[in-house]
Amino acid sequence: MKVIVVGGGKVGSYLAGSLIEDGHTVTVLEKRKDICAKLEKEIDSEQVFRGDGCDPLVLEEINATSADLLVAVTGDDEDNLVVSQQAKQNLKIPKVIARVNNPRNQWLFDRQFGVDVAISAVHIISKVIQEEASLGDIVTLLKLEKGQVSLVELILSPEANSVGKMIKALNVPQEAVLVAIVREEKISIPHGDTFLQAGDKVLALTNIKDEQALKDCLGI
Repeated sequence: MKVIVVGGGKVGSYLAGSLIEDGHTVTVLEKRKDICAKLEKEIDSEQVFRGDGCDPLVLEEINATSADLLVAVTGDDEDNLVVSQQAKQNLKIPKVIARVNNPRNQWLFDRQFGVDVAISAVHIISKVIQEEASLGDIVTLLKLEKGQVSLVELILSPEANSVGKMIKALNVPQEAVLVAIVREEKISIPHGDTFLQAGDKVLALTNIKDEQALKDCLGI
């Protein structure tokens, strides 16, 4: 896979090195001279290009149109958004991932601005905290279909009404599917006659509007 990493700081350099080790073709785009010199010592100098990723001419110069993935990881949210928009709308790069430095800017990082996946350290930490404290609650693991469908995780507390019942006895929403159950670190595919137990992690695909109905049917 051909990957362009815009931003050669600590995040960008580590990411580039990891991708290269995995066998991907990586070009790092960085506008600071001293950072470029440092990168050229750490990775193949032919894979480091000095330039401003916000400039469409620079992206064309490194043949960005042939990339499979662009990752914008500069320390400036505005730059990451401009790069993402250029990459997706003008260069038609299939996949664009952008770093969110200020969590207050998270709402801007969506497909309207060319971002397929937004990565925020604060957001990730928040999700981990949610997961650790999510007994009897619902955690969104992945959003699909432009955010209209989610892969969610629900952990059944001992008090959940569905504990001890078969799945076919539950009123699962029409637009929700129970896809897996994690029990004692083992994954199983649920069937209608599967009994639910306290502590089960239930993974489900659901329409956003049916999330509450899914919680209600599991009694959490």
